[in-house]
Amino acid sequence: MGVQLKTHQPCPDCGSSDALTFYDWGTKCYSCDKATFNQDQIPEIKMVHNVDTKRSFRPAVGWVGKISDRNISKAVAEFYGIVTNEQFYHFPYADDAGNLVAYKKRAIDEKKFIIEGDWGKGRLFGQNLFSKGGKFVTVTEGEFDALSAYTMLGANPSHPVVSVRNGAGSAVADCKSNFEYLDSFENIVICFDDDGRGQNAAVEVAELFGSKAKIFKPITGYKDASDYLVNGDEKKFSQRWWQADKYIPDCIIDGSKLWDQVSEPVEKSLVSYPYTGLNDLTFGIRPSELVTITAGSGLGKSQFMREIVYYILNNTEDNIGLMFLEESVKKTGRSLMALSANKPLHLPSVTASEDELRSAFDQTLGTGRLFLFDHFGSTEIDNIVKRVRYLAKGLNCKYIFLDHVSIVVSAQQSGDERRALDEIMTRLRMLVQETEICLFVVSHLKRPDGKGHEEGAATSLAQLRGSGSIGQLSDVVLSLERNGQAEDLQDRHTTRVRVLKNRFSGLTGPACNLLYNLESGRMHERKDEEL
Repeated sequence: MGVQLKTHQPCPDCGSSDALTFYDWGTKCYSCDKATFNQDQIPEIKMVHNVDTKRSFRPAVGWVGKISDRNISKAVAEFYGIVTNEQFYHFPYADDAGNLVAYKKRAIDEKKFIIEGDWGKGRLFGQNLFSKGGKFVTVTEGEFDALSAYTMLGANPSHPVVSVRNGAGSAVADCKSNFEYLDSFENIVICFDDDGRGQNAAVEVAELFGSKAKIFKPITGYKDASDYLVNGDEKKFSQRWWQADKYIPDCIIDGSKLWDQVSEPVEKSLVSYPYTGLNDLTFGIRPSELVTITAGSGLGKSQFMREIVYYILNNTEDNIGLMFLEESVKKTGRSLMALSANKPLHLPSVTASEDELRSAFDQTLGTGRLFLFDHFGSTEIDNIVKRVRYLAKGLNCKYIFLDHVSIVVSAQQSGDERRALDEIMTRLRMLVQETEICLFVVSHLKRPDGKGHEEGAATSLAQLRGSGSIGQLSDVVLSLERNGQAEDLQDRHTTRVRVLKNRFSGLTGPACNLLYNLESGRMHERKDEEL
């Protein structure tokens, strides 16, 4: 490295008493690796590779030695061909044939890079040092991370470590350009920086290689491989490297990771239905459920819904949103008060004292937990969806009742009922998942052949009006069947509740029979002996 002028001198930078040597070109401390150059003097060229003298860039000049501030040994620096001088670290890049074609120069004192040579021909950093194939290859986001990872994995050529060329920004393009090389290994460990750009790039690279890819997850406080080595935590890095998770795309879950979830007790319902037979099949009402209620015209769907509302009101402390689109808020309000008063207050023939009305009001509307939608002239799909979201997020309603979806569809100008039903049911389904509410929706049935639903005809999923999206997107479908023309008064006012679909338990079929009491205006469950 030039002519020695004086050796074993004290170093003013690190305090060593005898590690500094004076050369004809400057000084070099063999303790702290600090070098200085005499002005206008050029150090001797250090040839790390067999470099073609006709190359269009100037070969690096300087020395090969340990890089103390990064804890990189001389052996590792020499293996990767890192040339250091007073101004730059020189990282060599080779082409497909292994010939040096470019340097990336990193400034010693700042994160500043200069490219020299035919950069376009350069492969991954370090790729020329490791043969194709083998069990593992590690890909890092930077050159120093490659040196650090290689060091901590034992500085063994059987554990190849390479780096992309320009950090996270070039990661996918670099790995695509060198796909054949990387894909020749059985496992590809992606060890990028623990920041947003680095982790996003890691996922994008992993998607190129599928099940071969593993993503290294740093310990909190360690941004990259270099941090481990600088802090002397080689063992921690090695442990995390071996524990790197096999890449699994979003929405695909490794079943072996689910023990904590599957070992928990099955989630119980938040609240039951008012009727035992219905609970026996459905196991109650749960969050994130879309429940569709259907029946023929005039068979008591709204009354059935109000019974559920009133039961929830009295058995939870949760807020409830009411969107009864076929009636005024006054009618909805008095109908709910009627349940508390045990009188059909919505009928003109029924009288009640002011005290009875006030008591019924205080126990229902006056609780401050019921929120009603005044829908006059506002039943477009966008508006309905926005109001459901507001009830859920703005007013913290955990249960929302929409009666009925068919009126929303009929308000659309397109005239395509099937398409409109698909749209609103899809959007409501997504909203249920987003807000984790339980949404009750009323839907009409198509008229069957022969005896109509108003005469007690049995219902089925195939009879849901419009497209199949209502049945497909609902978690539970309940139907009400009643012969409104029966000669017997009890039969005429008895409604059979049938479970047509039940995603939670799979149990379907007749659930219970409800008798409407003309005096109280309530629906109660008929026992077997009453049938």
